[in-house]
Amino acid sequence: MNFLETARPYVLSIFRIVVGLLFACHGAAKLFGVLGGEAVPVGVWPQWYAGIIEFVGGGLVLLGLATRIAALICSGEMAYAYFVVHQPRALWPLQNEGELAAVYSWSFLLIAVLGPGVWALDTLLGRARKRAPARN
Repeated sequence: MNFLETARPYVLSIFRIVVGLLFACHGAAKLFGVLGGEAVPVGVWPQWYAGIIEFVGGGLVLLGLATRIAALICSGEMAYAYFVVHQPRALWPLQNEGELAAVYSWSFLLIAVLGPGVWALDTLLGRARKRAPARN
């Protein structure tokens, strides 16, 4: 069990990187029509704005920069998508095709609560600030 505790910050970083990358790909598909997606015209509510949040927020989470705020915004976007788009179709995620939105929402909430892990720009910048000499 000690190995699992030791591995936790690294596994958290890998989880954050994978989730951020996949989410950014969803945004890229919406915004640029890549990866098998179809580009949404600029300004179309809510798809284009969701694409912005997914691309930018996913990228920030991937890099581990402003991680907690970006993850919280991404979590909220997916909760909105679930309750506004999917949940009215049926009660259960399997029936309303909202599994992905639900999993993303909870994944980003987990990242927002636990933080970015050790392999993140937030962590690196935090360490750099701690090492910097104090200025009077």
